[in-house]
Amino acid sequence: MNDAVATEVGLERVSMPDSEVWYLARLALPQPDGETLRRLIAEVPWRCEEVVMWGRKVPQPRLIAWYGDAGRDYAYSGIRLQPLDWTPLLRQIKTRVEAAAGSTFNSVLLNYYRDNRDSIGFHSDDEPELGPQPVIASLSLGAERTFILKHKASKHIPPVHLRLASGSLLLMKGDTQHRWKHGISKESRPCGPRVNLTFRSIVR
Repeated sequence: MNDAVATEVGLERVSMPDSEVWYLARLALPQPDGETLRRLIAEVPWRCEEVVMWGRKVPQPRLIAWYGDAGRDYAYSGIRLQPLDWTPLLRQIKTRVEAAAGSTFNSVLLNYYRDNRDSIGFHSDDEPELGPQPVIASLSLGAERTFILKHKASKHIPPVHLRLASGSLLLMKGDTQHRWKHGISKESRPCGPRVNLTFRSIVR
């Protein structure tokens, strides 16, 4: 995606070296954010998975679900996920995300942050099945949380903090996953629920 096309759809380039990150403050959805969030929380069969950390299994501090085309299994941190069939709602959202991102996706990982105590540790979406330069489109719904990116190689490059508003879309492309890691920390103050949909493509 070149700058002219990105500007046309409302994407703004985030100033970061060794990366290609874009932010769209508001993605038009088929239903209002609050209704979409309510439906996802109620309708998705959320799972609490355990991941391997420092040689032992610990429960993830959030709930997850994996949807996608048939055969698009996904594995990370000792978890192997088989895709659920796309729902009409998720297909509608995917169409809007693809139009804004200028990319097509065959799967989506949903994360449900129930309150301020839920989080995700620093990581990169760089599994082999995502290809050499994965495109990740991340839609946020619900409570605003801080998305933090840290450069993997240089301690002299300061972390980037992005407040992800409800209805916003974050697009990560190019070498971003290989050069940066990202995460969402716990909040010190109470906050409402948040659902994050990270669209991606399994290529092998």
